[in-house]
Amino acid sequence: MSAGAPHGAGGQVRDPGGLRASFAGLTTRGRSFLAAGTAAAVCAYVLGQGQLLRVGLLLVALPLICVLALHRTRHRVTGSRSLAPPRVPAGGEARVQLRLENVSRVPTGLLMLQDRVPYVLGPRPRFVLDRVEPGGRREVSYRVRSDLRGRYPLGPLQLRLTDPFGLVELTRSFSTYDTLTVVPRTQPLPPVRMAGEAGGYGDGSRRALALAGDDDVIPRTYRRGDDLRRVHWRSTARYGELMVRREEQPQRSKATVLLDTRETAYEGAGPDSAFEWAVSAAASALLHVLEQGFSVRLLTDTGDSVPGEGGGGFSSGGHESAEAAGLMMDTLAVVGHSDGSGLGRAYEAVRGGGTGMAASAGDGLLIAFFGDLDDEQTEMAARMRQRSAGAVAFVLDSAAWAGAPSRAQERLRGLRDAGWTALAVPPGAAFAELWRQAGNAPLGTDTSGGRE
Repeated sequence: MSAGAPHGAGGQVRDPGGLRASFAGLTTRGRSFLAAGTAAAVCAYVLGQGQLLRVGLLLVALPLICVLALHRTRHRVTGSRSLAPPRVPAGGEARVQLRLENVSRVPTGLLMLQDRVPYVLGPRPRFVLDRVEPGGRREVSYRVRSDLRGRYPLGPLQLRLTDPFGLVELTRSFSTYDTLTVVPRTQPLPPVRMAGEAGGYGDGSRRALALAGDDDVIPRTYRRGDDLRRVHWRSTARYGELMVRREEQPQRSKATVLLDTRETAYEGAGPDSAFEWAVSAAASALLHVLEQGFSVRLLTDTGDSVPGEGGGGFSSGGHESAEAAGLMMDTLAVVGHSDGSGLGRAYEAVRGGGTGMAASAGDGLLIAFFGDLDDEQTEMAARMRQRSAGAVAFVLDSAAWAGAPSRAQERLRGLRDAGWTALAVPPGAAFAELWRQAGNAPLGTDTSGGRE
């Protein structure tokens, strides 16, 4: 299998109907041979013509031999698919490579490969292979592309086998398929510091150890290679074995990206709609704060948190952080409108209640993408600010995106009075520029969004 991200789109050809289905694959030419051979044999019997009987038997036997040969061959043809990469941004391309192998001892006839793909990924690819020798293999490839985010199945792979005489044609399908994930488009963001934001890595635990004093240090058992200057003699005397002070670990700051998905908060659909802009901007913000060293979670108005609650709802560092980033991007690839009408569940999640998270889970930087807000939802969003060290809101007003005068100024004023850095998002705004404005704006100031 080729390099890249191989998936389980392989295996032997599935046989849905056995030998009877193979006979049903006779082409018009094959049926004509059978009819002509049968007629010749009957006439030869009636007229007593031995030579004509031999011709009739040959015409009848040839299609039957082809049926049996293809019936056996279709068990001995294997195929596989590799997809590289399995996750692409909207508008990006992925390469799909198909490999067919003839594991039988006889060559195949004419083969036609056809892979099933959703219409949004392009036309259905078809390939014709003239002949595959015993033990031989063939590789073909095609590209898929989508401007719409989502998860799209590729397959199953269909194989059409024919004999060299064109008497029989069998169509079979492989049993497995792959999935291409098209994630939202993202853009790099400038490295600005939001109001009230701490750095991605802090020294909170180090300060806590310094302020706690020697009596509150939590020691651990001595390990080979530890610096003897860190031996904690009081604990050593107490436990009867050599104990050392625990290493001071930097504390990762937290960031929550809140995406408002309420259907009532957005109007319009399509790649250029306000909701798609919010999804793409949320993805850009997630990747940016992860790169800055934050522990990050994705939160929606339904109260659902990604990653799950196993780590308090936030990503960890290292390899787990990369996995969490992939999980959050996969979630944004398929996120749709919710049927909720309020932000109550999101407020409870930010507070840390009702979801099993610690009370401090809401602390840190809060980045929110809101649709239309009424008085009640504006007040609810304003109260979310109380649990965050810094809060930035990007508000998409449906009226402005529809070409009408914006109605969001009063909502923005309410958020700014509560301590949010609130920005209105006009149609076609460049999120990188809005992010820069948010980093340069003091709390509670009037900030307008920029355009491309």
